Amino acid sequence: MANEPLPEKMTAIAITEPGGPLVLKPEKRDVPTPGAGEILIKVRAAGVNRPDVLQRKGAYPPPKGASDLPGLEAAGEVVALGDGARRWRIGDPVTALTPGGGYAEYVVVHESNALPIPHGITFTEAAAIPETFFTVWHNVFQRGGLRQGETFLVHGGSSGIGTTAIQLASAFGAYVLTTAGSAEKCAACLELGADRAINYRDEDFVRVAKEATDGKGVDVILDMVGGDYVDRNYHAAAMDARIVQIATLGGASATADYSRLMVKRITHTGSTLRPRSVEFKGEIAAELEAKVWPLLANRRIAPVMDMIFPLREAWRAHERMEEGDHIGKIVLDVA
Repeated sequence: MANEPLPEKMTAIAITEPGGPLVLKPEKRDVPTPGAGEILIKVRAAGVNRPDVLQRKGAYPPPKGASDLPGLEAAGEVVALGDGARRWRIGDPVTALTPGGGYAEYVVVHESNALPIPHGITFTEAAAIPETFFTVWHNVFQRGGLRQGETFLVHGGSSGIGTTAIQLASAFGAYVLTTAGSAEKCAACLELGADRAINYRDEDFVRVAKEATDGKGVDVILDMVGGDYVDRNYHAAAMDARIVQIATLGGASATADYSRLMVKRITHTGSTLRPRSVEFKGEIAAELEAKVWPLLANRRIAPVMDMIFPLREAWRAHERMEEGDHIGKIVLDVA
């Protein structure tokens, strides 16, 4: 099928200068052209993520060769194919992990970093899937090696990452603990499948983790806080535990008792997803399609939706994220 005629210009949300949410402004940009192995997606919805906020503030520049526009995930229809792109056809509905550029009417991605939209999932739901599902799958199951029957603790359980991690860990047979900052957020985590939700304002997660595991500690911890949580994670960890760091919202420096890391044989690792290669992300996509997509198709798991904003009001979406009251994913409606 031939590529359809496309407009020369599109509306995109640009970061006009580092700063607060109001620096996000719509402007006209050229519609990008897919290169070898790439596809062009007409965006129907785009996910909003914490790295977008950091990029807006000037603290998380895009990798070399990536769009300067924010937006790490998008869902829509394939409207053009680059040379050698063979997996998709024009008109196919897809959701994709992007290196940037999702806050726009069109975005280019490598064909291997796109996935089919599961049956019954809307475009806005589909746009809420890639960033968190790729991140959780790699860090919890690949790096963390979480197995059926193990105990798992995720901090920030009501976030997009947290709601995804709770559902996936529970679906694959782990005992799930999580922290959250209010009774409402803890209740939401329990509804998603957490076995124990810890309000960190009222309870010590180390004590609760020890009690919940009969003193053994937790096998895998997914942490996006850092700071003083590092030493507390070491206290909460079991022998041969794996701790995976994916952000440092509580501070990038910490004082910790590293003898505990040695005595317990803890593996403390971490990663960032955006700079990784197209091939690496394609491998994660293939595993997700084989192991997780069937769970989405039958609604055993689903993206948790917080609020949806029009593309031109991306600044409001960023305000919502920075207020910290959201439960689940914030999405931009582009259609």
